[in-house]
Amino acid sequence: MSEYYNPNRTKNVFNPESKEAFRVSRSKIDLFLNCPRCFYLDRRMGVGQPPGYPFSLNSAVDKLLKKEFDSHRAKGTPHPLMEHYGVDAVPFVHPKMDEWRDSLKRGITYTDPETNLTITGGVDDVWVTPKGELIIVDYKATSKTGEVNLDADWQIGYKRQMEVYQWLFRKNGFEVSDTGYFVYCNGDADKEAFDAKLEFTIKLIPYEGNPSWVEGAVRQIKKTLMSAELPPPGDDCDYCKYRKAVSEVLGLGK
Repeated sequence: MSEYYNPNRTKNVFNPESKEAFRVSRSKIDLFLNCPRCFYLDRRMGVGQPPGYPFSLNSAVDKLLKKEFDSHRAKGTPHPLMEHYGVDAVPFVHPKMDEWRDSLKRGITYTDPETNLTITGGVDDVWVTPKGELIIVDYKATSKTGEVNLDADWQIGYKRQMEVYQWLFRKNGFEVSDTGYFVYCNGDADKEAFDAKLEFTIKLIPYEGNPSWVEGAVRQIKKTLMSAELPPPGDDCDYCKYRKAVSEVLGLGK
């Protein structure tokens, strides 16, 4: 991944003097909440965290799920998973669906007039009820023993993700259900043999979102971006701990 990593980026860097709206993705909001310092270094100074390796298997699962749900979208029918869990909805048909799914370049966007920040997010899927209420859906893939759930502390990021999407769709004028769903695929590693295939158990997990925090976070992000001072690190940021340890070893101070 090193050939793609630029530790001295000049693009997508916030300029306090600029009048143009500045794009802040859903993932960067999560970064800000986890570590304001890493967010500032990334969006204000152009020094982002080194990227992790791509989860190719997760991407493959996402692609296959989208194909499945899109086939029912085209027919206007519910997916069997929706019927199994009693969700009275069908995949939503909209000309911007592909745009909304494009998290890297497009996504669903909203420019906040108070901060002039354009918040963006790439959603996995959207369903619609007979009453026209939208349901935000996110795909997840893992392989673990036992039932998948949303109980781990680190999964707060999943919940925030869902809530930002709900907020964005509401800001775009849609009626959105408080209940979103995670289509959670769990790879079964307990089979007798691999046989060149990995089988998944798929579970639909409802989540009651509360996006009331989003606007406050957007205001705090703008305040942080406008500041000339480096904000404090997150309470448990491994990147900041590493930078501090390296500085101390090299005698560069804390």
